[in-house]
Amino acid sequence: MSEMRALVVDDEPDLRELLDITLSRMGLEVDTAEDLASARRCLSNRSDYALCLTDMRLPDGNGLTLIKEINRDYEQIPVAMITAFGKVEDAVTALKYGAFDFVSKPVDLEALRNLVRTALKLRQDDAEKLAASPKTAAAGALDKPDSIGPGTQSDEEKSLLLQRLIGQSEAIKRVRQTIVKLARSQAPVLISGDSGTGKELAARLIHDLGPRSEEPFVAVNCGAIPSELMESEFFGHIKGSFTGADADKEGLFQAAQGGTLFLDEVADLPLAMQVKLLRVIQEKTVRPIGGRQEIKIDVRILSASHKPLKPLVEDGRFRNDLYYRLNVIELHMPSLSERRGDIALLARHFLRNIGEQWGEPPRTLDEGAVESLSQHNYSGNVRELVNILQRAVTLCEGDTITREDLSIDEEMLPDNGRVIERPDDRSLDDYIEDVEKQILENALREARYNKTEAARQLGITFRSLRYKLKKYGID
Repeated sequence: MSEMRALVVDDEPDLRELLDITLSRMGLEVDTAEDLASARRCLSNRSDYALCLTDMRLPDGNGLTLIKEINRDYEQIPVAMITAFGKVEDAVTALKYGAFDFVSKPVDLEALRNLVRTALKLRQDDAEKLAASPKTAAAGALDKPDSIGPGTQSDEEKSLLLQRLIGQSEAIKRVRQTIVKLARSQAPVLISGDSGTGKELAARLIHDLGPRSEEPFVAVNCGAIPSELMESEFFGHIKGSFTGADADKEGLFQAAQGGTLFLDEVADLPLAMQVKLLRVIQEKTVRPIGGRQEIKIDVRILSASHKPLKPLVEDGRFRNDLYYRLNVIELHMPSLSERRGDIALLARHFLRNIGEQWGEPPRTLDEGAVESLSQHNYSGNVRELVNILQRAVTLCEGDTITREDLSIDEEMLPDNGRVIERPDDRSLDDYIEDVEKQILENALREARYNKTEAARQLGITFRSLRYKLKKYGID
């Protein structure tokens, strides 16, 4: 039976003392080391540290070396990096080497306490999985006022959560394994993949499986917010700060405090907003429009884009420094063409969901329908599969869906098959906007101008639909 203990590695005596006092007040015993050699001795004497904090630069080496060794030999110990102020590159490198988070000098004590609470949740989760006896008295440190709350999920609960990512293909199994690893880290993750591959689901799983699971998960589609409202949406505003600001408004960062902010379609952020977002990520503070004081935030950033960001960086349409802050770790979501063996399983799952939502008995698929679904090229991936099945349930007259009910043998085009011609002087972006506008108009007609139903059929939120209708002037 051992107490909760932390290891602090730094060559500055004053900082070691400050960290020792702060962690002690949180109910932790603390061992300190001034260099790599003494840190290694501490680790060889005991391997059950609840947390390790290490400076980047040490007299006999580099803190990155210690991070690599801990991740290799003591992977159950969460390790965080202490970086010099403004050394963003060091922080990003540390996260890539396996640090779960970082704190900058001069150390902000509230940010440090938040980091420690997150680390202890990770460590407690590991300890509970290994424990063969009741919790020790030393674990009572977790009940102290300045300590953390309940532990995270059991293995069974995590397994159930992961089953939300349906499939048995090797591609989806690799995604599940990666998500479990990413949930332990606080590093920013860029989730890439085509539209409809489940990027938001992956982000929710990373949040739900991690130490922030009891805090908010806030998702925002960056392409659905008008540029003139973007700063207010992200950072909030103070009453009277501009015309129409009739009351104080909380921004998305404040709403996600302690939890996760998911930036979907981050490639659509204007350059001016990219600058402001980068500052918030680096400083971990926001200032509402009209506000005089900075508000400290503790938020994990996850982002996603169906557009590859690297070419946008090369074209000057996405900031290089923001790209490297968001893309510390990349998670690729496979398209349906990369996991065709999962299509039948997914189809049956969605048919059960459609039956429950519509209050009808679930339909089954005959062999011809399964074959057609498995061979179809899904430009919209899982979202398109759901739409095909919803239409098939509506058209099918019995309990079994046939190949004919699917109506996917002919290529599906907007406006009843009419192809939009792209004039030579039009850009690809303009052409895509024309297509999107027609798809929105078609969806509204099919839903008899019920916007809620149209949003559901398109697989987007009502708020996103409302922004798009305003963007294209569709009444």
